Amino acid sequence: MSDINQNYKADLGPKKRVLFIITQSEMGGAQRFVFEVVSRLNKEKYNVLVAVGSDGGGEFLKQLGSANIPNKTINSLKRNISPIQDFKAIFEIRKLVSEFCPDTFFLNSSKAGFIGSLAAKLQVTSYKLQVIYRIGGWSFNDPWPTWKKKFWLILEKISAPWKDIIIVNNKHDLDQAKTLGIKPRGQILLIHNGIDTYKLGLLPKEEARLRLFEKIAKYSGKIFQAETIVGTIANLYPTKDILSLVRTAEYFKKNNSVVFIVIGDGSERPNIEKLIKGLDLEHKVLLLGQLTDAKKYLPAFDIFVLPSVKEGFPWSLIEAMAAKLPVIATRVGAIEEIIDDQKNGLIIEPRNPNQIADKIKLILSDDRIKQELGIQAHQKILFKFSLEKMFHEVEELL
Repeated sequence: MSDINQNYKADLGPKKRVLFIITQSEMGGAQRFVFEVVSRLNKEKYNVLVAVGSDGGGEFLKQLGSANIPNKTINSLKRNISPIQDFKAIFEIRKLVSEFCPDTFFLNSSKAGFIGSLAAKLQVTSYKLQVIYRIGGWSFNDPWPTWKKKFWLILEKISAPWKDIIIVNNKHDLDQAKTLGIKPRGQILLIHNGIDTYKLGLLPKEEARLRLFEKIAKYSGKIFQAETIVGTIANLYPTKDILSLVRTAEYFKKNNSVVFIVIGDGSERPNIEKLIKGLDLEHKVLLLGQLTDAKKYLPAFDIFVLPSVKEGFPWSLIEAMAAKLPVIATRVGAIEEIIDDQKNGLIIEPRNPNQIADKIKLILSDDRIKQELGIQAHQKILFKFSLEKMFHEVEELL
């Protein structure tokens, strides 16, 4: 745990106190959102504490620590449902609220949203505690069995009245909330993700490619070179459907000038590796695992593909567009809010390797199309999805 106030109750002072809760310590989309917001809050105006569940490997905690952002691990808060651990997590969070005395309780991700808002409902405080819940994509849209989707929908509907504000990051999720009756005490708001296109820290193209191929050689012992790199950056979860990207690579099996590179790791990796081996694509699809500050390698790619079956508002996609890459993405979540099809990117249907392959071939067949898609992509992100806009919309709620 980072150094935080010795006596929460005694040293309230004039600052706004904001307690952020998030389920996992990996560096995913929800963690990225929290970091971007917390790192920009004025320390003269806000006292902040970020409490993180114990699953996920700890990369997010490392980033918080390196930025001197006060943080704490909630040992009982886990990603998967576990009645005993979940019950303990409620009391851990209640204790933390009693100690830190936040003005705003800012919950992030589905599990933290339910457990945290229940803990707040059971909390006895002498002041009004504002509960904000930010969801980066409803869990009931995940590729789960029907019963599990219904279960998470029920949890969202039950817990919505325990929250003052719900933030979604795409219009699809906003419309779903209204249709399905997910109603907070106050309001439900749409706040798009945003990035600073001038501070992405991108490597020059040739340096980025050289570094990626050096990493491949180091970990696989194989020397790879390719004229064209089709790439993606994603946590390897079922929602990201990297299996479809692997099946896409089969269409280019005899084309030695094209390779597919995936940056990221996760629970789906064994299944992905099994498919790669089964299709004899070890020479064609390369899994690089997690890379620190992965976005800096984007210029190494010639085409960026997001094959997800479920998304909220994907950071990796808008970063790829800001890096002037031609992008191909599935029609899920906020994709149609980000991409104007055939103008600044190409949209395909989920679970459709054939469509992905056709779009890759289209881009590779015409340099003019490739360049125009990249330029228009950069312009869309620059003018519509800025980090400053996202931050100010969130800060207004505090």
